[in-house]
Amino acid sequence: MFYAVVDIETTGGFASGSGITEIAILIHDGNAVIEHYETLINPQKPIPLSIQVLTGINDQMVEDAPLFSEVAAKIHQLLSGCVFIAHNVNFDYSFVKHHLSLAGFSFDAPRLCTVRMSRQIKPGLKSYSLGKLCDALGIKIENRHRAGGDAQATAILFSRLLSWDLEGHIPAMLKRNSKDQHLPPNLASEDFLKLPSCPGVYYFKDKLGKEIYVGKALNLKKRVASHFTGHSQGPQRQHFLRDIYSVDFEPCGTELMAFLLEAVEIKKLWPKYNRAMKRPEPRFALYAYEDSEGFTRLALGKYSKTQQAIQFFDKEADGIRMLRKLVIDYKLSAQRCSYGRYPLFAEGSDQVLLLSNSWQALSYQNYNDLVIEALDHYNSNLASFVILDQGRVPGEQSCIYVKKGRLTRMGYIQDCSDLTDISEVLETLPLYNANHYMNQLVVRYAEAHPGRVRLIIGI
Repeated sequence: MFYAVVDIETTGGFASGSGITEIAILIHDGNAVIEHYETLINPQKPIPLSIQVLTGINDQMVEDAPLFSEVAAKIHQLLSGCVFIAHNVNFDYSFVKHHLSLAGFSFDAPRLCTVRMSRQIKPGLKSYSLGKLCDALGIKIENRHRAGGDAQATAILFSRLLSWDLEGHIPAMLKRNSKDQHLPPNLASEDFLKLPSCPGVYYFKDKLGKEIYVGKALNLKKRVASHFTGHSQGPQRQHFLRDIYSVDFEPCGTELMAFLLEAVEIKKLWPKYNRAMKRPEPRFALYAYEDSEGFTRLALGKYSKTQQAIQFFDKEADGIRMLRKLVIDYKLSAQRCSYGRYPLFAEGSDQVLLLSNSWQALSYQNYNDLVIEALDHYNSNLASFVILDQGRVPGEQSCIYVKKGRLTRMGYIQDCSDLTDISEVLETLPLYNANHYMNQLVVRYAEAHPGRVRLIIGI
C-alpha cells in the first residue's frame, strides 16, 4: 500500500473561496518516503498579510509560480492509488479535491488523519496540533508553516505511528465501512460509536465542553454521521468541524419529543452554530385595528415585530380558517375581516349573504364588544389535552400536556400510570415556557394523530 503525505499552504480557510499557494506531496511506501514533490502555486489572488506573516509566502514569491491547473495532472498522477494523509486531513483533502475538480480531474481517495491517528495511538497528550505534537514526540520541524517542512514532519510522524500501532488502529480506520476517516479531527471515535440508533437530541461541544450545536434526530447515529459526509467547501462547515471535540446525546421516546427538546435546548444554551431556531418566529399573525368609522377590524397578515398580534400562525391557511370560524360562529362582519388585500369570503358566497345583515343594527361600540367577546370565548374554548406516545424504554410512555392550546408540560411517565386522576400525573412532569414553534408542532401532531390524544376537561 502506498500513502501520499500532503501539506498545503493557502490564502484562506475554505476551498471554494481560497487559493493554494504551495503544495508538498511525499509518497510513502509504508517504510519510508520514496518520492518527493513540492512547488509554489500562483493562487491568482492576493495573499492576506496575516498569512504572509505566518507562512513567509508573499505575492512576489508566487508571481511566476505555475497555476494549479498547470500542475494538476502531475498532482493527480501522484495521488492516484494512494491513501491521502495529512494533519487535519479533511482540510487539505477538500482543497486538493476542489482544485483538481476545477482543473477537470475527478478525485476520490481513502484518507487518514494524523491528528486522529495520534489521538488513538498516543492518547493523553496536551495538544495534537502539529507543532506541539512534534515537540512532545521529539520530531524536529524545519521550515514550519511551509508545505515542505510540515509535510516532512507529518511523514516522520506517520512512520512512527505505523511502528507504534500495535492494536491495529490504522487498518481499522481504513476499512471501507469505517466512519473514522470522515470524523472531525478532534472528535474521538468512541464518542461517535456510543451513539444509539434511536430518536433524540445530540450536542456537539468544543474543547472547553461548551455546546456549539444542538440537533434532533429520528436516528441519532445516522444523523450525527451525516454531518461529516460530503465535501462542502464553505467556511462555516470547515470551522464547525474543527470546533467539534465531543458529542453527547439525550435519547427521546419519539421524534416529536426530540423536536421539542431541541427547541428548549437551543433557547437555553444558545449554541454558536445554530441559526434558524434561536429566534423562531411565526410567518403570519391575526391583528385588530380600528377603522375610520370606529369599528374594530380583524386582519390576517404577515408577522411583524412592531405590531401587537392576537394569534400567530406558521401557515396562512390556518389563520384564514380561524378567522372564518370566528366570523361564522360569532356572527361578525365578513366585510370587516380580511387577509392581506383579499376579502375573507368570495363575493356573493352563502356566508357573506348569511352574515351581511347580522351586525348592521349594532353601533360600533356594541360591535366592538362583540369582537372582544368572540376573541375571549375562542381563547377560553381552546382544547386542553395530553398526547401519550412511545417512551424511551419499555414500560414508559412520553406525555405532552397542552393547556388551552399551549404546551405546558412534557416528559415521561410509567405506562401503567393511573390516568383517572390526570392532574396528579401531570404535576410530575417538568414545566415548559413553550414558544410559538413548539405550540404549532404539538397542535399539528395532535391533528395528524388523534388516536394518541386524550382530551382533558376541567383543568
